[in-house]
Amino acid sequence: MDVANATVFISGANRGLGLAFAREARRRGARKIYAGMRNTTGFLEPGAIPVRIDVTDRSSITAAAELAADTNLLINNAGIAALIANPLAPDMEAQSTRMFDTNYYGVIRVTQAFEHILAAKPQAAIINVLSDIVWLPRPYLTPYAASKTAAWSFTNQLRFHLRERNVQVLGLHVGFMETDLTNGIDVPKASPDDVVRQTFDALAAGKSEVMADKGTAMLKGTLAAEMPGYITPPPGL
Repeated sequence: MDVANATVFISGANRGLGLAFAREARRRGARKIYAGMRNTTGFLEPGAIPVRIDVTDRSSITAAAELAADTNLLINNAGIAALIANPLAPDMEAQSTRMFDTNYYGVIRVTQAFEHILAAKPQAAIINVLSDIVWLPRPYLTPYAASKTAAWSFTNQLRFHLRERNVQVLGLHVGFMETDLTNGIDVPKASPDDVVRQTFDALAAGKSEVMADKGTAMLKGTLAAEMPGYITPPPGL
């Protein structure tokens, strides 16, 4: 599916990757861009219509879907992360609850609200923002990793379910990016603009997944190895 002339709804669009999606969609000639966010105050991005949505609040999701009923490209981008000491830390359960409510159940809630809208369109697509963390052991990100792994599994099931309804489902896997979410983490980071360009190119090519940086592509390539990356990460990751 091509972004040109599409009507796009992006959750978590007020900054970072979500804002990069909005800007690139505009550059590629999207007909309309809905920028979903929890607080629309002060958002003045040219060509983007701010829409209040909290992916943990079903009433706000329903209202957003009603407002944006002409959407034919849904981008589930909203997400949160937090660091913990290790997988057995005292706050592991509490942080996991937070991560799952937004990063997993939030994706489900928003997709449920938009499913009938997308399925009624001649051409439609969903992009789910995932992560290389599903294959990369990082104990300090355990709750985040678990939530994104669940979202990856959901994306795979959703793709198969919607295939006969002519809704393309694209999973975006990427490592750390230069966004507010990764401030304070000293690791190599990808450019959100570059990630978005790769993602929209993959969507136009009809792909089901995109590995948007070299490290993520390397990790995915180890999955069939005797010592896959989720057991022994490749050097440099």
